[in-house]
Amino acid sequence: MVPPIYVLIITFLFCDQVLLSLPSASDDEECPSTFDCGDLGRLGFPLTTGTRQDCGMLAIHGCENPHPYELKTVRFSAGQELLVAGASDGFDEVYLIDTGLEKSFLNESCEAFNTNITLPPTSALGSFVLSDRNQILTLYKCNRTLNITSNYSTYIFNYSGCAESKGETIYYGILNIDEKNVPPSVAACPRIQLPAASETFNSTNPFECLVPGYYIRARLSDHCSLCVSDGGFCRLDAKAQFYCSKSKVHQQKNRDAHNRFSPPPVGGIIENLRPGKTKLIIGLTSGAIGTMLICIIIFCCIIKSLREKLDFLKKSRADQNIEAFIRNQGPLALKRYKYAEVKKMTKSFQVKLGQGGYGAVYKGELLNGYPVAIKLLKLSKGNGEDFINEVASISKTSHINVVTLLGFCLEGRKKALIYEFMSNGSLDRFISNTTNKTSPSVTWENLYEIAIGTARGLEYLYRGCNTRILHFDIKPHNILLDEDFCPKISDFGLAKLCPRKESVVSISEARGTIGYLAPEVWNRKIGRVSHKSDIFSYGMMLLDMVGERNDMNAEDYTTKIYFPDWVYDKLEQGRKLGQDGTNTTEENDIAKKMTIVGLWCIQTFPTQRPTISRVIEMLEGSLESMEMPRKPVMLSPPRLEQESSATCNTNAGGVDSDESSSLMLETH
Repeated sequence: MVPPIYVLIITFLFCDQVLLSLPSASDDEECPSTFDCGDLGRLGFPLTTGTRQDCGMLAIHGCENPHPYELKTVRFSAGQELLVAGASDGFDEVYLIDTGLEKSFLNESCEAFNTNITLPPTSALGSFVLSDRNQILTLYKCNRTLNITSNYSTYIFNYSGCAESKGETIYYGILNIDEKNVPPSVAACPRIQLPAASETFNSTNPFECLVPGYYIRARLSDHCSLCVSDGGFCRLDAKAQFYCSKSKVHQQKNRDAHNRFSPPPVGGIIENLRPGKTKLIIGLTSGAIGTMLICIIIFCCIIKSLREKLDFLKKSRADQNIEAFIRNQGPLALKRYKYAEVKKMTKSFQVKLGQGGYGAVYKGELLNGYPVAIKLLKLSKGNGEDFINEVASISKTSHINVVTLLGFCLEGRKKALIYEFMSNGSLDRFISNTTNKTSPSVTWENLYEIAIGTARGLEYLYRGCNTRILHFDIKPHNILLDEDFCPKISDFGLAKLCPRKESVVSISEARGTIGYLAPEVWNRKIGRVSHKSDIFSYGMMLLDMVGERNDMNAEDYTTKIYFPDWVYDKLEQGRKLGQDGTNTTEENDIAKKMTIVGLWCIQTFPTQRPTISRVIEMLEGSLESMEMPRKPVMLSPPRLEQESSATCNTNAGGVDSDESSSLMLETH
């Protein structure tokens, strides 16, 4: 209960604050320098919101929605909306997805060849053009079949699958084709330009390389550029005409210099402040700041008291939820230990194996001398979700490539999980470029067997259990190795359960590990979250195993080279793979096979990724039978800060290692 005196004080101060704000209510509202737009992060000019279209060149609708993952759109004409998937750091470049084109491409519908790439309309502030980062496929719709001479045949192809009348043919060239390589007879036909995925494509079917997304770049008008360089804001008036708005801070800063020697500004610039008004504003501002400080102090005292009570209730409720879950599960195959027994197993937690985001891992022994790894949880997320996930998921499994959970401990706020001990620790020890040189090394044959074993473990989780288990945190830290380097999947704290016939799940927030999180987890426009999200993480892990991420030097990072693009180009150029290169033909074949499979697994759209069974087939098949995938399309991730970070080198199952947060992404 909030004391009545606090209510009285806050009411008085609130009314006082409203009165103080009245003198400035008639002033023109200034454009914000940046604004929040949900999962797209903070954006700024030339972008703006749908409610302040006078503040920019391109209005993004949906930023005001309280749910961050709601769709963000732009509207170019009546009834036409495109999805916004990302924006560059300088806000001058935007990645759009045309859902109409996406549907046509997936269905290979000829409607796709009736529309060009759509660009925003030009305004008085400037215009948008296609970015140089795009790959463009140019098509020519000719009403008859033309004779293409041999000197053009390597640049121009024909496609008759969409002929609307007899003799009609669609001609298309290589991506980003030079006009001089187009025959004059073809160039005279109506031209259509569509976004494509990579520089290599199927010359018999143009649908094979088309994608629905493309980048657009802003070009400011001359007047707007001058306005921005002078510290102003480009604005549109009620008649959509340009004017340059100068902030009051900017005017006050230059007031003496301009007012003494220059006539009053004209046009759209805000009027100068009157000398008598300046002192009034300073006085009112000082009073308002003092009032707000008093309000903040009182408010913080109230919140602190309420938060302590709420935290106590939350912790009690989380423990109750975990106990209720265990009771509802009936008799478990797992043994429940007392905390005193856990302490005795670890000899009062003497040997620490690793430290993760949700707790530490210690080495211990059962009464019979069997070595174990004990994960001591320091807290439970929400209502004990991570503890419940781990017990519910892993207690239902029994597979050589899935770590074995032997028991658990639950005594109030003390929670622990007891796993079989893995003598060789995590896979990350053997593939990181920061690994201690005295650590034992693995051969390419070992890495190959680890890749296949991990894939078989995932296949078991998807198809071998009564309930499908989606892991959502596949990475080298969570692949543990026994004394024979047999891989075992561990750490099911983020796992989701679903019926065997289902593979699509609903998640309330994006959680996972930076660099391994599938794009659909943080951007729902890409597709639905499913077992294909684990496939993406597995593909990134394969590229790590080959050593490609470690092989990117600091100069590559400063130029912001997209990691999969770099790997793809290296593979196409026939350069040796791996951080230290491969020594034999057999080793190079293994590295190349793992790299190709990894690139297949990290395709942007979930529907383009293989199933885990197909992954195993490709790994066990011949290199000659494998096809090169498309180069993955890069989407700009949201610029969000990490919630927490922890790294470790673990010898035990279930440790939350590496960096974990509520939403984490990595530009490789």
